[in-house]
Amino acid sequence: MKFMNKSTQAALALGLGSVLAAASPVALAADHQEAPGTQAQVVADIGDYFAWHSGDSLNVALTFGTFAMAGSMANYNSDILYAMHFDTTEDGVSDLDVYARFAQDVDGNWGVQVMGLGDTPVVGAVETVLTDGDVMVWAGVADDPFFFDLTGFNETINTGTISFNPARDSVAGLNVTSLVLQFPLSTVVAEGGSFQTWATTGSL
Repeated sequence: MKFMNKSTQAALALGLGSVLAAASPVALAADHQEAPGTQAQVVADIGDYFAWHSGDSLNVALTFGTFAMAGSMANYNSDILYAMHFDTTEDGVSDLDVYARFAQDVDGNWGVQVMGLGDTPVVGAVETVLTDGDVMVWAGVADDPFFFDLTGFNETINTGTISFNPARDSVAGLNVTSLVLQFPLSTVVAEGGSFQTWATTGSL
């Protein structure tokens, strides 16, 4: 597998982002193939971006590539750079950038490379839990966490009466390509600190 080095990737222009405040209980995320521009490059379309901590670990999950039926293949593309940004000084400027990209070997098998969480990149096959010290990486197809009652939405628009049903999920059973990271919270912020995080994609 051939990957670009971090210094080259860091200079790339990024776009198509999702933003959330990780230190807050409120997560602002979710974009699923609404924007017309994303149709031309589905693999760059961020669906959801989540960040939460468990003990001393920070967990980050990025979904992309739009909805897929159960059994569908993952959406990987070696021309897309995925980036997760962390701002610890509340100035809207990232203080830590974590980059990920995918590539195929000569046999067509996909692999993932994640950089920015240590001295060396984490590299390995997709659909496999990769570990490097306190860092864990997984990429593959997963059940999409997005919940949406499309019927209730349409009924609300048509009637003017709120008609959402929490037991009716129009996207139940659909999958999405996902990238999940777990690493020490101290990599981003000291104990008791806060930060904001957002994700972007860009073309290589």
